[in-house]
Amino acid sequence: MLNKLKQLENDLRGMKRVLVAFSGGVDSTFVLHESAKALGRDSVLAVIAESPTYPVEEIKEAIEIADKLGVKCRQIKTEEFSDENFVSNSKERCYYCKKELFTKLKMMAKEAGIEHVLDGSNADDLNDFRPGTRAKQEFGIISPLQAAGLTKADIRELSKTAGLPTWDKPSMACLASRIPYGQRIDEGILGMVGAGEKYLRSLGLKQLRVRHHNNIARIEVEKEAVGQVMGMMEAIVKKFEDLGYIYVTLDLKGYRTGSLNEGPENIS
Repeated sequence: MLNKLKQLENDLRGMKRVLVAFSGGVDSTFVLHESAKALGRDSVLAVIAESPTYPVEEIKEAIEIADKLGVKCRQIKTEEFSDENFVSNSKERCYYCKKELFTKLKMMAKEAGIEHVLDGSNADDLNDFRPGTRAKQEFGIISPLQAAGLTKADIRELSKTAGLPTWDKPSMACLASRIPYGQRIDEGILGMVGAGEKYLRSLGLKQLRVRHHNNIARIEVEKEAVGQVMGMMEAIVKKFEDLGYIYVTLDLKGYRTGSLNEGPENIS
């Protein structure tokens, strides 16, 4: 792992100034931290994208983290909802979302005289279905963690050593990833999902997802938290019914990334 870290540091030192696509998550926080360490804080710009696909509290936390790291931070609003390719929610949804984001980031970088735009993709991401990778390649976005072979486990351990507050933060992904392909994305659905996940976190649950299947909420939590959920079943059902769901289910397979890609109809 230390060899991977050394490669990351060497790669970053070869860049004069960088713009980091920053979400405040485990990976992008580590990229921001390492970039500031390698290049100096004044040579790093963190950019946070505001969108209905990300909870407001996540954006607020990202701003606070960038401030603590002493890095310049800017916010932009993305407009993926104006693209029917995104709203119609095909299997390529992530490509169109990332295309919108990277278009804006590259424009910002050009205006600021910054050559390199970085994201927080890690080595584990290569094992998942991620159409956004195509947009990343088209726009020349650099993934330094991935290039160095750093996995999520590596990044958590190194973040802990560096004293970063995100080292044990649960993995987060855009709320649109909770909606099955083919079902149109709208802000109302995203609001239901976001409110449901926020409520579950308020109960002390950490790594979780609320998958939206029309009037059914499929809740994923880590397997060791299943008993905790069952002990609060009545309150959870009441909350989700208040949000508009008729049926509330607990997925016995537990939390896992990309579970909406599992059906045979979703295999390329």
